[in-house]
Amino acid sequence: MLLIIGYGILYFINESLFISSTQKTSSSLMEMIQVLPPVFILLGLLDVWVKKETMVKMMGKDSGIMGILLAFFLGSAAAGPLYAAFPVALTLLRKGSSFRNVLILIGAWSTTKLPLLLFEASSMGLNFTLIRFGLNIVGILGIAYISELVLGHKELEEIHTRSLTIEN
Repeated sequence: MLLIIGYGILYFINESLFISSTQKTSSSLMEMIQVLPPVFILLGLLDVWVKKETMVKMMGKDSGIMGILLAFFLGSAAAGPLYAAFPVALTLLRKGSSFRNVLILIGAWSTTKLPLLLFEASSMGLNFTLIRFGLNIVGILGIAYISELVLGHKELEEIHTRSLTIEN
């Protein structure tokens, strides 16, 4: 409602800015409409096809380096904008993935996309890309581990419990 009121006011204050803003908003909404349905279809398939026991084994609390590598791979290979990662993260939490691995997936999704790395290497240079990529990996792992330590066992259990009660 506030958005509509804001657009109404903007129309009278600066019509060209109103038109430009409306076009950009429409473009963003169209992108979201194109991206989200395939994400939700894939999440539905993941929910039905992958058993919780399998997810716990591959990305759960005791998955070790296998879970970390899988989270990095899924995040780096994922297509789509960052907002598409959050329904994926919720589904992974519901299936028993560790909070650490979910944070790693989100971090990888936001900073280590493979097609963007190739573009970055061609435009910024391989040396720059490798340094940034290495720093991102260290940063993502650090954030994930520190987040788990700061939250503690009780809060992590609460996050997993809440993930089961949130509706899509």
